Amino acid sequence: MAQNSDLYAVADFCLVPMGTSEPSVAEYVAECVRVLEKTGLKFKMHGYGTNLEGSWSAVMQAIHDCHTAVHAKGAPRIATDIRIGTRVDRDIAPGTGNDSKVKRVEEILARDQKAQ
Repeated sequence: MAQNSDLYAVADFCLVPMGTSEPSVAEYVAECVRVLEKTGLKFKMHGYGTNLEGSWSAVMQAIHDCHTAVHAKGAPRIATDIRIGTRVDRDIAPGTGNDSKVKRVEEILARDQKAQ
């Protein structure tokens, strides 16, 4: 399979503002979501992070831009955990990487239910 020099990445990241005066980070997370909405990348926020997918460079740029925006909002420190998956054994249609992973597990569970 031909390989693009910029891998398609499915990432999960959790950006944690530190050193703020409030225990809630919702305002900072909302600022990051505003940034992500402008990227055109597919993303889905969840309780402890965000799934994000697109080209490796676009995903990393989006996370960088979230850091910049959250710092600008007043967070003096940020800690971010990132997990990134790539694959080159098959093509992944843009925007379907995470959904296809979830769908595959759901299909297996549905098969199990039918077998009972």
